[in-house]
Amino acid sequence: MNQLKRKWRFFRSRMYEKRIRDSGVQFGKDCRIFGAPDDVFGSDPWLITLGNHVSITSGVRFVTHDGAVWVLRHKHKHLDVHGRIRVGNNVFFGINSVILPGVTIGSNVVIGAGSVVAKDIPDNSVAAGVPARVITTIDEYEARSVAKGSSVRPPGKGQTPEQRRQQILEQLNKVEAAEKENG
Repeated sequence: MNQLKRKWRFFRSRMYEKRIRDSGVQFGKDCRIFGAPDDVFGSDPWLITLGNHVSITSGVRFVTHDGAVWVLRHKHKHLDVHGRIRVGNNVFFGINSVILPGVTIGSNVVIGAGSVVAKDIPDNSVAAGVPARVITTIDEYEARSVAKGSSVRPPGKGQTPEQRRQQILEQLNKVEAAEKENG
């Protein structure tokens, strides 16, 4: 049964990938995209380029045009403003992030959940907020994550859900104890 599920997921992901490419989004290898392409990439998906190893979580939106110019159309009948969005390699977009027109996001970047990215984000950065700004480097983020994290396999990959739960709780207890001890 697990083999059938894996085959279905692979087939479904290939169909999804084709649908995204057919919409005009250019993207590299090893990308994860959660959400319907029309919702994620909007009305002008051909203006979006994603590098390799990009993860787009649910609720993320790429906005390639400035719809607010609608208020000016009584003076400028067909006014529209567009901008390309370029994303480097090894980038993670947190839930419900919004990427605005004309933005370039470098490589090795994390965009925090709920962020609104209105300006370029340089390589090796973690950015968050409204508007998004660089809050730390990817190296500092890695050091903190490794100190707090654990290597936990998903259920079915050599452990049961209960074993996974126990492993996560043990790790959290260690981290919380260390934080309490260090003040």
